[in-house]
Amino acid sequence: MSTEAARTGPATGALLLCRAAPGSVAPVADLLREPMQLTRAGDAWSVLVPEGRPWRDGAEPVDRVATGWATALAVGAPWPVLALWWDTDHAGFTLASGFRRPVGFVWLASGVPAGEDEAMRTFAARLGLDPVLDLQDLDRLTAPDPAADARSRLRGLLAVLARVGVSLPGELAPGEPAGRLREAAARRPDSLPVASPGRREPGAGHDTVAPTRLGPWMPGTGGPRARALALAQMAAGLPLLVRGLRRRGGGWATAGALLLAHGALGLTYDLTRPRD
Repeated sequence: MSTEAARTGPATGALLLCRAAPGSVAPVADLLREPMQLTRAGDAWSVLVPEGRPWRDGAEPVDRVATGWATALAVGAPWPVLALWWDTDHAGFTLASGFRRPVGFVWLASGVPAGEDEAMRTFAARLGLDPVLDLQDLDRLTAPDPAADARSRLRGLLAVLARVGVSLPGELAPGEPAGRLREAAARRPDSLPVASPGRREPGAGHDTVAPTRLGPWMPGTGGPRARALALAQMAAGLPLLVRGLRRRGGGWATAGALLLAHGALGLTYDLTRPRD
């Protein structure tokens, strides 16, 4: 095996596109406890580039891990998360938004569609894409095309998403190994690491590290609505955690644990905050 192959590993990886600025995404991403690089992917979008230890270690397929992370990031946040993932056999995406069931699509490595057309319609509606013009382009991605492989399908998806502001840096092209993508993301001037003891602020010196802040992800300021959200997060997190533990699925277990922890934090805050 060449030195380059040993360093980057097989062509397996994932990207997490969040419809929010990096400052809003960073506190939530820290909770995943997965080394990632965070950088802008458009005026109103950010991209998280994970190191990929769960699938590198063979613990779980990349699609399950990415779906679990996207679900955990999107629950309780006012913005959706789109996970793009790929391996040597197939590629696809998963869109997570709030407590709604994630929606996604899969292509074989050769580009042959292996998903349901209805998923594309739901995907377009949740992102606010044009129901006629944009959906026509998405429908083409679900049709047979002997000239298209899985990588080109993801590039076609990103071309449609450009109409809602997605502008993924050229060096972060889907289909590359996770290690190579993370190194490329780290070289960007606006990039910052997450899931580390401290986090460098963009533009700060090498000795300036910002502490993790959970404020933007706290469930409001208490009251019945916040209490209901916290209980809903705990109710959704428990089955996900059990499912992940039974199947030894790191992505689902992480999502479940995060939901339980965040719900418990919100409930504790509501029960202990001073009453007027």
